[in-house]
Amino acid sequence: MNTSKTNRIISLDMMRGFSIFGIFLVNMLSFHSPMLYLNPATWWEAPFDRGSYVLIDIFAQGSFYPLFSLLFGYGLVLLYERTAGRGNAFAPIAFRRLGVLLVFGMIHAFFIWHGDILINYAVFGFLLLLFIRGSGVGMTITGGLMWFIPQLIFSLLLLISAFLMPELESTIYQVEKVKHSIEVYQGGSLAEIFSQRWNDWYMVNNFGNGIIMLFSIFPFFLIGGGAAKLRWMERVAELRRPLMISFFLFFLLGLFLKLCPYIFQGGLAFEYIQDSLGGPLLAVSYAIVIALAADTIRGRKLLSFLAPVGQMSLSNYLLQSVISTTIFYSYGFGLYNQISVFSGSLLVCVIFALQVIFSSYWMKTHQFGPMEWVWRSATYKKWQRWKK
Repeated sequence: MNTSKTNRIISLDMMRGFSIFGIFLVNMLSFHSPMLYLNPATWWEAPFDRGSYVLIDIFAQGSFYPLFSLLFGYGLVLLYERTAGRGNAFAPIAFRRLGVLLVFGMIHAFFIWHGDILINYAVFGFLLLLFIRGSGVGMTITGGLMWFIPQLIFSLLLLISAFLMPELESTIYQVEKVKHSIEVYQGGSLAEIFSQRWNDWYMVNNFGNGIIMLFSIFPFFLIGGGAAKLRWMERVAELRRPLMISFFLFFLLGLFLKLCPYIFQGGLAFEYIQDSLGGPLLAVSYAIVIALAADTIRGRKLLSFLAPVGQMSLSNYLLQSVISTTIFYSYGFGLYNQISVFSGSLLVCVIFALQVIFSSYWMKTHQFGPMEWVWRSATYKKWQRWKK
């Protein structure tokens, strides 16, 4: 079956919807617990909690941000090509679009939740503009090399460090910061929460980590942009056989790398390999299997519930943070550190199910999600049509 333009867009929205679920599943660990400072391998001891964490660690952690990065790059290149096709200047539109996203990210990071990814996407989006006129093959190869070579070097350095300085492992987890985070988020004032939120954000987004994120997020912008130029989503039927082979190769290799900390009994180096190499390979396999499924009638019907969520991905992403911080922080119900991984995962399923229902209802009568409407209106400096 040939994939029409409409089906191609639907498949991308399905991927976005799937990403929003996976991102929420991973983020929930940090919504209800001080994940930045604790050792997850020893923090939860109950069998259901341990099992839930292992499944999230293997199949979700390190996979869904790369998947969404692929989609972000794909979407920005589509916007570029459509804008150029209309004979309009792309730079002003792109700068406004990314600038507004940066503002959304700053509000989200500093006033709602420290684990924001929008700031990074906006900053790396500006960088993508330097490459956006390149060829599809060139962008894809550049992105692949920019991801694989640094990650391989970092992984080897960590393996060497673990052998030469085994005491380095013990400096990662900080008991005092765990206790302080629990005290602040569970019962602190708004000012104390703001301060803690800033410290947590900066711990992840300092200059050193920024270099790592440059080589772990931005390459997938390039790969996704290259895929858009090569029309991979439009050629699923034509590419079905190589895509199926690629799916099995990426999934099996990614799964092996994700299992490394369990096969080789933990260690920082294997955890880094797990997320930086294994996670993205699984991400690509997820994208391929959704693309293949969306190219069939049965697959589209099966995954159709994800498309409205994907169309409202920005709104749903921000809503997840608002709901979760209200549940767990002191200005809401103050349940921080009061639930387990298993309970948190069930909560994700309940909230996401409600988002599926709301998104489906909303997109039947509206052109865009609420935040998407604001974003698009600011991008084009004109109030967009609200309802269908």
